[in-house]
Amino acid sequence: MIELEHISKRFPTADGELHALTDVNLTIRDGSIFGIVGMSGAGKSTLVRCINLLERPTQGRVIIDGADLCAMSHGALIKVRRSISMIFQQFNLLMQRTCLKNITFPMEIAGIKGAVARQKAMELLEVVGLPDKAGAYPSQLSGGQKQRIAIARALASNPKILLCDEATSALDPKTTQDILRLLKDINRRLGITIVVITHEMAVVEKICTHVAILDHGRLMETGTVEDIFSNPQTEAGRRLVYPDGADVNQFPISNVIRVVFGGGSSYSPLIASLAIDCGVKVTILGADTRNVNGQAFGTMLLGLPENQAEAAKAIAYIKNQPNVAMEEVRDYHG
Repeated sequence: MIELEHISKRFPTADGELHALTDVNLTIRDGSIFGIVGMSGAGKSTLVRCINLLERPTQGRVIIDGADLCAMSHGALIKVRRSISMIFQQFNLLMQRTCLKNITFPMEIAGIKGAVARQKAMELLEVVGLPDKAGAYPSQLSGGQKQRIAIARALASNPKILLCDEATSALDPKTTQDILRLLKDINRRLGITIVVITHEMAVVEKICTHVAILDHGRLMETGTVEDIFSNPQTEAGRRLVYPDGADVNQFPISNVIRVVFGGGSSYSPLIASLAIDCGVKVTILGADTRNVNGQAFGTMLLGLPENQAEAAKAIAYIKNQPNVAMEEVRDYHG
């Protein structure tokens, strides 16, 4: 288990100290795929580098399996780091080495004999689906293939934890989906805890079980992906979960409500049911809906009829639907 206790990180600058992280407390359980998400500059890459002490926190403790990394000697820390691997946005492969030798590199450093390292590397090439690329050089690979080799190299040390710092940001959408499926499969097959740093909620909803939202170096909220997607509690959370939510100020509607779908099987029949069962027509002002682990999550902005009786009928009907919440949009100034 990874426990971050009161983590703060400050960097000196010409204009004074930059507070990259402020009093972050986070627990990441073994075997989970944990997303850390935020806008650019939120501090998420700094936070993930604090986990393996590539960045040493200014304050706080990093505890892994009960051991405080910040209190360890240099030699003890090196041993622990062997159980924590990392992959990056730009792959960081050694261009003068073949794919096979890129994968054997960390094993060579650990003193594993050549034949054993090569056999292990070939097995890892099978795991990432590139057994035919052993003799190829990174310059001969596509971006997705480079990331697969980087993942194989990261697995060479038999890590307990895999840190992914924007690992899909440089890839096209199709390749991104392939890499995410690979990471999910590795988590399932090997039980490795995976920490995913990203600015894209689509990555979180695809593979993560839990998520933490950072904003300006502070932890704003954390929970299961289902909980955060169905009901973000902070403005930072709402900006990330519903980035395309409609601006209700542009609509000449007197009654505006936000309907939140919290995990039901489908959100599509709601509007039709309102018309059929209640005889009430509403206006869809905006929608941001998605499927997470087979369940429906998201929001719709609905404009209610000006007739108050019909509006009340629609509100009562929506309130009685399972896995659906509703709130008035009070800041509308039509």
